[in-house]
Amino acid sequence: MSQAAGPRNCLQANDWICGEYLHSRGQELVDATVQHIWITVASVVIGLLIAFPLALLARQRRGAAGPVLGLTTILYTVPSLAMFALLTPVFGVSAAVVVTGLVLYSLTILVRNILAGLQAVPEEVREAARGMGYGPLRLLFQVELPLALPAMMAGLRIATVSTVAMTTIGAVVGFGGLGNLIDSGMQGFFKAEVLTASVLCVLLALVADLLLVGLQRALTPWTRAGRAGSGGAGAGGRDTDGEGGGRPGAGRTRGFGRERKAVA
Repeated sequence: MSQAAGPRNCLQANDWICGEYLHSRGQELVDATVQHIWITVASVVIGLLIAFPLALLARQRRGAAGPVLGLTTILYTVPSLAMFALLTPVFGVSAAVVVTGLVLYSLTILVRNILAGLQAVPEEVREAARGMGYGPLRLLFQVELPLALPAMMAGLRIATVSTVAMTTIGAVVGFGGLGNLIDSGMQGFFKAEVLTASVLCVLLALVADLLLVGLQRALTPWTRAGRAGSGGAGAGGRDTDGEGGGRPGAGRTRGFGRERKAVA
């Protein structure tokens, strides 16, 4: 007669879902997740710091808009493997290769959305602010940027989620965060490793997106006030948060107009 079977080991059976893998490889998962997070954050922050002045340049000088948008679009079309191969002789086999590549990819999304947000600010708002004595910097940071925030945050959310996904490609140079585990799991057909790393990558993207949604709500309280104040005004009086094409800051426009008349 056959011997009694012992407890089933999901690692030996190479199951897709395996609690033993989580227990035995916990530190490896944590290290990969931490690397994935810091590469993503560094890439998005640096990309935002570069995209903002580029968008301002494109907005201020019409002749610069075409070259700026064209260059960022061209960079976005370069295949990731080719991009990393071109950057490796410059930075060596390091995390800088991955971060630089992801920064270049994020520019096309960030520049376009920042520019679109700034261009959508109503001209009457700018005129009212100038009539109240606002200088260029004060106009930009106290009037235009708050009104452009919904479009800017939409671009930031897209760029962040895309960067979380594209960070995995950094596994080709050994700095792909969870992508390193996906790559090694695919080479050995280690099902639990591939599935766990993939699920963690998706969860990171979802958490990042939710955090940015919360940040947007905290930075644009007037959008919620506008919806609450127009609740009984019917469909024609509703304000939106700007993501669906609404005009955030319509109340501010009227406010600037009233203050300008008072000054006059």
